[in-house]
Amino acid sequence: QDIRDCPGPLSALTELNAAVKEKFRHLRGRIQELEQMAKEQDKESEKQALLREVENHKKQMLSNQTAWRKANLACKIAIDNSEKDQLLQGRDSLRQRKTTKESLAESASNITESLMGISRMMSQQVQQSEETVQTLANSSRTILEANEEFKSMSGTIQLGRKLITKYNRRELTDKLLIFLALALFLATVLYILKKRLFPFL
Repeated sequence: QDIRDCPGPLSALTELNAAVKEKFRHLRGRIQELEQMAKEQDKESEKQALLREVENHKKQMLSNQTAWRKANLACKIAIDNSEKDQLLQGRDSLRQRKTTKESLAESASNITESLMGISRMMSQQVQQSEETVQTLANSSRTILEANEEFKSMSGTIQLGRKLITKYNRRELTDKLLIFLALALFLATVLYILKKRLFPFL
């Protein structure tokens, strides 16, 4: 809206567009970083969630670029018409010229203030985008750390299961050995009793 309402001159519009292009370039780079981060995810659900977020940012950026181009076209037409009107008004008296100069100076001051406001707004938008990307990056790291902890816990649980199984097998073996030793002992006792009490058998 500020670009569409810019009264000129073209140099002011050019400077404003240069600042906007730089912001778009920076935003495009951050979106590419987020897309690369999404491709590096191990879990498919996390990867798809980040890719959807990337797609939303791309659509929003394309929408902003389209609106920006339309605003530039409207502003250039308005500036051209304004310059034509100023050329026609240039035929008026010296007093009218002086008034026009004062009006142009005031317009220039207003344009400067408008550009400063636009610059601050773009800076805030870029800052918000950076915070959003940083939040997504932190969330991704948290998810990855949780995933690593779950993997570690899974390994510990599997190790514990193996130890319990091994212990159960060892316990069964010990019981079997005790039973065999007891049977051998009883057989030995019976054999001795037999020889002592019934030597003729």
